[in-house]
Amino acid sequence: MSNISLVAVSGSLHAPSKTTALSRELLERFAEALAGSPGGHEVDTRLIELSEIGREFSGALTRDELGPVAEEAVRAIEQSTLLIVASPVYRASFTGLFKHVFDFVGQYALIDKPVQLAATGGSNRHALIIEHQFRPLFSFFQALTLPIGVYASDGDFVDYRVASEQLHERIGQAVQRGAPVVRGTLPDRVSEYVSNW
Repeated sequence: MSNISLVAVSGSLHAPSKTTALSRELLERFAEALAGSPGGHEVDTRLIELSEIGREFSGALTRDELGPVAEEAVRAIEQSTLLIVASPVYRASFTGLFKHVFDFVGQYALIDKPVQLAATGGSNRHALIIEHQFRPLFSFFQALTLPIGVYASDGDFVDYRVASEQLHERIGQAVQRGAPVVRGTLPDRVSEYVSNW
């Protein structure tokens, strides 16, 4: 029996952060949904905040130049069962540090890995960042991006907490549609599929 590892990456450069709050909410909701998965799997969660460890990546041009903290974070991303990624919109894209971190991830490490996409911005005008920026990046990795991305604007938060009912509903939809995909990638389910083929 292997544990279900849920890893969220917040690309925000600040703390406190609405992006981190959204990442944490998605992490908690997926953990609740997957806790009863067949096979007796236990759920482990981890939130990687680039506002805390981002400097560990600065100056490194190749993976073998990463220090132990940065290397461990990259390994956690690669070994996760479900990866949740979120970034604030900055200059019409995710933050440069967010992209820099994923430049160190192995090219084939995320193949068929479920990835939940999320982003935050000042208004709803930036909502298409998920389709224009995130999906192409994780398509390069051949990851399995979940069907419903979650975008949140400033008005969806109060005191850096998810507050709007509409955002809660969107998160609920993402988890409802995404959790079965994650369960389908668990080792026992994959073995069951192969044996029935």
